[in-house]
Amino acid sequence: MESVTSKKRFGTIPVFFTAISTILGAILFLRFGYAVGTLGFWGALLIILIGHALTIPTAFAISELATNKRVEGGGEYFIISRSFGLNIGATIGIALYLSQAISVAFYIIAFTEAFEFIFNYFSNSLNINLPRQVISIPAMIILGYFILRKGANMGVKLLYIVIGILALSLLLFFLGTTEYAISSGNKIPAGDLRNMKEFFIVLAIVFPAFTGMTAGVGLSGDLKNPARSIPRGTILATICGMLIYVAVIYKLSISVSVEDMLSEQLIMSKIAIMGVFIVPLGLAASTLSSAIGSVMVAPRTLQALALDSSFPSKRVNKWLSLGRKSDNEPANATLITIIIALVFVALGGVNMVAEIISMFFLVTYGSLCLISFLNHFGSSPSYRPSFSSRWYFSLLGFLVAIWAMFRINAPYALASILVMAAIYSYIKVYHRERDGLESLFANALFQMNRNIQVYLQRSGSKKKVKEWRPSVICISKDSFVRTKAFRLLNWISHRYGFGTYLHRIDGYYSRATSQQAAEELSKLIELYNTTNNHVFVDTIISPSYTSALAQAIQLPGISGMENNMVIFEYDKENPENLSEIIENTGLIKAGNFDICLLASSRKDMNFRNGIHIWIDFQYPENSSLLILMSFIISGHPDWKRSNIKVFDTCKPGQFEETKSRLTELVRTGRLPITEKNIEIITQESGMTLKNLINERSASAALTMIGFDTQILKHEGDVILGGCDEIGTILFVNSHSQKDIV
Repeated sequence: MESVTSKKRFGTIPVFFTAISTILGAILFLRFGYAVGTLGFWGALLIILIGHALTIPTAFAISELATNKRVEGGGEYFIISRSFGLNIGATIGIALYLSQAISVAFYIIAFTEAFEFIFNYFSNSLNINLPRQVISIPAMIILGYFILRKGANMGVKLLYIVIGILALSLLLFFLGTTEYAISSGNKIPAGDLRNMKEFFIVLAIVFPAFTGMTAGVGLSGDLKNPARSIPRGTILATICGMLIYVAVIYKLSISVSVEDMLSEQLIMSKIAIMGVFIVPLGLAASTLSSAIGSVMVAPRTLQALALDSSFPSKRVNKWLSLGRKSDNEPANATLITIIIALVFVALGGVNMVAEIISMFFLVTYGSLCLISFLNHFGSSPSYRPSFSSRWYFSLLGFLVAIWAMFRINAPYALASILVMAAIYSYIKVYHRERDGLESLFANALFQMNRNIQVYLQRSGSKKKVKEWRPSVICISKDSFVRTKAFRLLNWISHRYGFGTYLHRIDGYYSRATSQQAAEELSKLIELYNTTNNHVFVDTIISPSYTSALAQAIQLPGISGMENNMVIFEYDKENPENLSEIIENTGLIKAGNFDICLLASSRKDMNFRNGIHIWIDFQYPENSSLLILMSFIISGHPDWKRSNIKVFDTCKPGQFEETKSRLTELVRTGRLPITEKNIEIITQESGMTLKNLINERSASAALTMIGFDTQILKHEGDVILGGCDEIGTILFVNSHSQKDIV
């Protein structure tokens, strides 16, 4: 997104003034007396500390993010969208914009409280109850007119004036004194802490006082040097705001009684020099300055959203993104902001909406802290901010934001999250091609994976007895011809194992084969891009199958554990590569790997027909692996309605002994195989095992049979052939016996 502002006009001072004017708003004058009166000095101080446990980390986080990359127009939205991706950025940005726009109305309505003496005069003298709108609507129209006609330059000039009035009113407040202060010796009453059961009620009322320090960031598109002005202006405003808040509650606690603080809304007027005039004037200045800050920032957020095509209509995006020809002010976005603010001003009261505004601001602040934390945790070389915060500050800010949302108003917090989820779903529908969230988490996941792998390697080397689970490699150059090898890997990897699928490029490593590998890898990822895919896909370039295998079995497992199984795959009806597979089984056995030969049939797999296992207790190591593999494969959703059936053969007179041994193995192994699914066949003379398999397993979705690698070398056709009646077969050879008990 390119900034529409061709001339950068502002430095650090407008950022500071915009932020501090929004911080020192209506809550300072209208609610701090109530907070101190209810909780005492120490209770109010605790609220200020909790609020700044969020605002200070957020100020640090946004300063850090602003110095890592060039910040264009849109302020907080720009930073979030370029970190979380445009879709999530637009979701948070829309919520942020609505909060900023409605905040204008909130401050204007609070502005009318400065004219309480007028409403009291009409009520007491003329018996006329004037609605607040007689002042708030004209005030909103006049403010909107000046901002719309004169733009940010006029807004900044007005800020200088109202900040001057605000500073004067606070100065006279701190210089003022009362008889109560003289009698108390200007000391905080001992143990001034009370009513802590009402702590969170008071926190909810005064929390909007802590939601203004990032207002100056919204001027990012108008700043000469955002990387310098944003950190300086934002952090300075945040710290100054905190110090002023602490000074105000101290002055209140030593100057007036608890009863006066709870009964008088503008209690500060009882303390300040010329308080009857200067405090209402200060309230008017503070609320007007906050309104000016919000009405300057909100249109720029909306304009940035439109420049990123966040709305479904191209015409709407184009119209909202247009700047005025004379000064590039976002006039259209400003007009929409003024209309929204006027609607809420006309409604007369936004107390309920004020908490929702706080929710959306908290989401924004929490997101900024989360971005900073993830960037620290991910340790990306491209993340090199000139201003550096600390990861634990950012994590603290994120956790406090989530905690505060649910402590202030849990239903509103849930409603805010649901509204944002709905907005995101809607945006995702017409911007399917946009993403970016995974890029931020990718670095964090990389760090986690790296540390976990090192930990697993260290801890695994200390274990004398290791629990077995499959970590499988499969190499195939027929990836686009047959998919059953990949599907088998996916079944194994779904819940209990790990799988690496390597697509082989036949040839020597060169620029051409490297480019071919990249293109085919992209196709494979797209081909197997499903929610149920748990296989790591890659390519390997090698001039021969043997060298490819030798390379692959030396690779570390992606799970942090060494690979322990290799899957070979061939076409059962046309086994042209079978001899090559048999030749390389010795190489695999030399590395103590388990071996699976997948004979892919062209018959469709009807999963309801289940998995058939043919056990031979002459090879107990194969039997244990066959049973375990069947259990692991059946854990995939594809096999949800299937069952496992176990077959074994015995000589005449050994039926009961064989059945008892097999039943005990299944039972003690806690395997999902019932006794009715175990079949022992007495092998009479003239019966061959292949005939029995063809007869019993003709309809099975998958048949699993053990084999011996030594016999395979000499009698491969006999071992693997003769199963024409059945479909796909998985031949299994185990390096060692697996403990399934």
